[in-house]
Amino acid sequence: MSAKLQIRTTRWAFDLSTWSPTLTQLTQAVAAVQTEEQARLIKFYFINDFLSSLVGRLLMRKYVSQCTHLPYHEVKFARDVRGKPYWVQNYEDGQQQQASQSQQLLSFNVSHQGSLVILTGMQKLSPSDTSNDDAAAAATDEFGIGCDVMKIEYSGGKDLKEFFRLMHRKFADSEWRFITQPHFNQQQQLKAFMRHWCLKEAYVKELGVGITIDLQKIAFSVDTSNELLVESSPLIGTTLKCNDVPMYNWYFEEHMLHPKYCAAIAFRNHKPETKETFTFQKIEDLLRPSEHADNADIVEYCRKVLKKPIK
Repeated sequence: MSAKLQIRTTRWAFDLSTWSPTLTQLTQAVAAVQTEEQARLIKFYFINDFLSSLVGRLLMRKYVSQCTHLPYHEVKFARDVRGKPYWVQNYEDGQQQQASQSQQLLSFNVSHQGSLVILTGMQKLSPSDTSNDDAAAAATDEFGIGCDVMKIEYSGGKDLKEFFRLMHRKFADSEWRFITQPHFNQQQQLKAFMRHWCLKEAYVKELGVGITIDLQKIAFSVDTSNELLVESSPLIGTTLKCNDVPMYNWYFEEHMLHPKYCAAIAFRNHKPETKETFTFQKIEDLLRPSEHADNADIVEYCRKVLKKPIK
């Protein structure tokens, strides 16, 4: 029997409401990301969307740099056929090679909504950190992580009842019975709805398929052992069935990051040993000095960004 895979997990969050970027900070942040990332970012019409995506890229860069001890400028990302970013482990002569699953060292995922940006990560420990048996298991075991954050509010144009009527088809019957319990008031129903949607998003993001599969076949039974609150530990008792088959190799966490924001994490083939909350990062934690920050093109780029309207 193989030894248990040794994994280190990370949960980071960033509150955009705490950052009003100066030109100096923004040039330092933009200089840290690749030119193709800069090209994608500048297309955002609102500065809020620009900054949330920029912070997501900075979180990824910090995470990979911290795990691999590579300096920021040596951390490179590419996108797979589905557009999902991944760390390029070998970057020589412009050749980008995505590691095969058996060589995978890291799995990470980013999500953002409203003022919050989150990153979750799993790092396979190096052989020097594990026993020989553990190292042998780590060489073959696959793992992965997905996450999502949702603001618990409804801002659509339709009446909430009409919105629920349209969204009913996206949920299994058992899920919908939980969401629409008669003793729930409107806010409680909305929270239950967002919890389930968050879990579905986290799951399909790790699968890498997006919300394109039959979501009625994905049935979550949320942890009701305690109320999901900001001041409490994450709930870890949620389970999943796909086509009525229990998914025993998946594990889930539900967090309340703020009274109006919930988050979900989906772990594939790994159950965290401890219940940890998210650590909030500051902008100073994500920035690194860069010789390119004073580049005239980057400075002009950032001046244009600061003129973008606020959503």
